[in-house]
Amino acid sequence: MGKIASMEYFRVPPRWLLVKITDADGHSGWGEASLEGHTNAVEGCLDAWFKRYQGLEADDIETIWQMSWRTSFYRGGPVFMSALSGIDIALWDLKARKLGVPIYQLLGGKVRRKIRVYAWIGGDRPADVEEQARARKTQGFKTVKMNGTGDTCWLDSPSIVDDVVERVKSVKSTGMDVAIDFHGRVHKPMAKQLTKALEPFHPFFIEEPLLSENIGAIEQLSHLTAVPLALGERLHSRWDVRPFLEAGCLDILQPDICHIGGISEMKRVAAMCEVYDVALAPHCPLGPIALAANIQVDAATSNFAIQEMSLGMHYNSTGQDITSYIHNPQIWKVEDGHIELPTGPGLGIEVDEAQVRELSSCSEAWVVPEFRGPCDEIREW
Repeated sequence: MGKIASMEYFRVPPRWLLVKITDADGHSGWGEASLEGHTNAVEGCLDAWFKRYQGLEADDIETIWQMSWRTSFYRGGPVFMSALSGIDIALWDLKARKLGVPIYQLLGGKVRRKIRVYAWIGGDRPADVEEQARARKTQGFKTVKMNGTGDTCWLDSPSIVDDVVERVKSVKSTGMDVAIDFHGRVHKPMAKQLTKALEPFHPFFIEEPLLSENIGAIEQLSHLTAVPLALGERLHSRWDVRPFLEAGCLDILQPDICHIGGISEMKRVAAMCEVYDVALAPHCPLGPIALAANIQVDAATSNFAIQEMSLGMHYNSTGQDITSYIHNPQIWKVEDGHIELPTGPGLGIEVDEAQVRELSSCSEAWVVPEFRGPCDEIREW
C-alpha cells in the first residue's frame, strides 16, 4: 500500500473544484469537490484536512471517510461533505487505477451495460424550450429537464401556472420526456397549483417541489399528486436522507456526489433508497470528474434510474464544459438516450492535467445569482 504523499486542489472555470491525490509510489487519483458559489469555504476545509491526511494509507478509503466524519466534532453540511467528496472520489480513482480496473468493479461489478441520461434546457429563466428540446433530441437525448419558473413569490399570479404549462406542452410536443425543476423557488401555495396543473402532461418527475427543510409540506404534496417527486441535492449524508425515506414522500432521490460525501456515501445512500423502493437519479450539473464518479456508482446500483449530465448547460458559459479537462471526451457521446459504460481504469476518464493547471491559475470563484422581486424583496434562486 502507498501512503498519501501530496494533495492538491484546482479551482477551474466555469465553477468547479478539482482534487488530485498522489501516493508515495507515484499513483494518483482525481476527485471533484465543487460546491457552487462556496468554493473558498471548501478550499479552506481541504487545506486543513490535507495536513492531517498526509502519510495515511491511500488504500484505507473508509478509514479516511470516518476520520473526516467523526473527528471533526461538527458533522455534515455542504462544506465539510463537499471537501470529503473530493477526497473520497480521488482515493477511489487512485485505488482502482492502481489495480487497473474501473471503480464499479470494486463496488460489486456492473449491473448494466449503458447509462440512461438527460440534459438541461431553458436556463434560469426558461425560454425557447421547444427549440432547445429539439436540439437535445438531435444530440441523442430522449429526456430533458427544465426550470419550471424564474423567481416567484409566496403567492404569485395564476398566470405563472399557465406559463409553466404552456412551456411544458411545447416540450412534450417534440416527443421528449420532460422533468420540471421547481428549484426550491416555489412555495407551498404555488407548488400545489403547479403540480396539479402539470399532472395531465405526465412529467418525468418534479424536482425540489419545495425546499427540503419543508419536509411536512412535501409529505402533504406527495399525497395530492401521482407525479413522481424528486429531491436530494441539498441533503449531505445518509442521516439527512433518512427522514424523507421514513416519511414516504419521495419517489426519486437525487444526491449530488460532490455534496453527499463522495462515492462511499452515495453507494450507502443508494442501498437505503432500495429498501424504501425509491429510485436513484444523481444530481450532477457539475464537471467531468463528478459525472464520471456518478457513472461508476450508477453502473453498480440496481435502483439507478437516470443520470443528469451538464453537457452544454447554461452555467458552462466560460467556454469550458464536461468535454474540457479530459483527453477522452468521446465517452460522453449520447445515443438513443444513453451513454456507454466506460471501461477504462478508475473513473474511466483521462484528466488533462496541463489544462487544469493552466486554467486554475487565475480562476475566479463563481457567485450564486440573486433574484429580487418587484418590491426589491429577496427571492429564492
